[in-house]
Amino acid sequence: MSINKIKRNGQRPIKGVLFDFDGTLTYPGALDFNAIRREMGCPEDRPILEYLETQEPVRRSELLKILESKEEKAAERSIPNKGAEKCLAVLLEKGLPLGILTRNSLRSVRVALERFNGIKIEDFSSIITREDSLPKPHPGGIYKAAGQMGILPSELMMVGDFRFDVMAGKAAGAFSVLLTSNGRSVMAPGDPEPDGIVDDLLEILKLI
Repeated sequence: MSINKIKRNGQRPIKGVLFDFDGTLTYPGALDFNAIRREMGCPEDRPILEYLETQEPVRRSELLKILESKEEKAAERSIPNKGAEKCLAVLLEKGLPLGILTRNSLRSVRVALERFNGIKIEDFSSIITREDSLPKPHPGGIYKAAGQMGILPSELMMVGDFRFDVMAGKAAGAFSVLLTSNGRSVMAPGDPEPDGIVDDLLEILKLI
């Protein structure tokens, strides 16, 4: 789907933008999810957070420490994704509230944002992490972020690089944009269709 072919007829205007973090605002690959799964004993086809919820409390605590350690190390070596800093700066100039919705921890987000030029954590009206809401694809984080941003979910653009981002966005009624890597889609059969597909964050500016 070309960005120029996306139509928003009959939909509310976009009044805020909510971003996934790892692999969306940051360059993909800092977190090796398959390696984390192997260290945790998590099946390859199982999302990590959902796997943690199946473990006994003591074991879950041990595994969570592994995950948090990996996230923090990845955050320390992460870099902004292509176009991320400029995209955020333009949106801020337009006066649009910005948010982050991530399955990561708040600490890892703070560390990674320190590597952005001209962007600071205070620029975001809402940051929803796994500590704040049920993780995506549950839409709860989007409802919470929209409330903190002072807009309706239907006035929100959700941008992410994984199917869970699109699933959560569509479930909440947000305008959902999939950021692809080299044109490759991560959507699975039966998933809802994203409202837009882009391969560069700057392309979302054409929709606002």
